[in-house]
Amino acid sequence: MCKILLAEDDDSMRDFLAKALKRAGHDVTVCSDGEEGLDAIGEKAAQFDLLLTDIVMPGVDGIELARRAAEVDPALKIMFITGFAAVALNPGSGAPTNAKVLSKPFHLRELVDEVARVMAA
Repeated sequence: MCKILLAEDDDSMRDFLAKALKRAGHDVTVCSDGEEGLDAIGEKAAQFDLLLTDIVMPGVDGIELARRAAEVDPALKIMFITGFAAVALNPGSGAPTNAKVLSKPFHLRELVDEVARVMAA
């Protein structure tokens, strides 16, 4: 089990992902956008093992959230969920270089398995 901060602006996707991760035994804190994510990181940075964030969100996007979260807690593992994988993989994006990218669409089993792999690394 790990403590996950999930940032996703789509309500149904956020609920769907959170339920799947909780069913897999993880402790999940949800945020509806990057601003909420920054607030959560600021309050409890060392309490999270993994930041799981969408890239494209209004206001503070997932890349900026991940960059700032990594500054606060360099040990935090980061995984992007996105339909725009090329954006995350672009070296000029500013995304943390050790972040994992899971491209939408994906099966929930893939998400749970990838979280396990990221946490084991």
